[in-house]
Amino acid sequence: MSRSARPLTSARVLHKIKELTTPQASTEYVINRNPRNLERLRIAYKPVGYHLEKPGRSYWHTLEINTSGRYVSGDVKHFENGTILSASTSEWAIKQQLYKTNDTSAFVNLGRVLAQRCLQSGITEMTCNVEAVPGSKLQKLLQTIQDNGVSFKEPSRLPNEQPWDEKRHEKPWEVSEDALEASKSK
Repeated sequence: MSRSARPLTSARVLHKIKELTTPQASTEYVINRNPRNLERLRIAYKPVGYHLEKPGRSYWHTLEINTSGRYVSGDVKHFENGTILSASTSEWAIKQQLYKTNDTSAFVNLGRVLAQRCLQSGITEMTCNVEAVPGSKLQKLLQTIQDNGVSFKEPSRLPNEQPWDEKRHEKPWEVSEDALEASKSK
């Protein structure tokens, strides 16, 4: 009698079930596919730059606005990887919805698109070294980005703690009981 032709017994069925349900030892490594994970946890390296530099380089993400005679573009740049995302009034989908590509309406709508793309990619905080005159088109663009949920203040990097340090900083991924009780009482 061949092996495949043997009749099914309860012992063979139980053996097969155990074989299928026991976890196998895995030799696979866990790879973090989110390169921004350490930045969200506030433990990633943040460049300091030189103390004589005017705008400074202490950021993970920064916003750059470029205006030309005809178009406006906004780029979000990472300190290491360069441009992460961008939006411009020269893009066909945006240009088709605008009357002019460099008026106040274009600046406001570019701010909406840029904020939406930032939130979709998981960027909620960035620095902005752009100084705008109050009431200008550029000020309205920056205000629109902030109104749509992007903050222009990045959190500070957590300092390295040593075992002999007297004061330990609270980590953003740990929630203490006192903090929960304080938020419930508010």
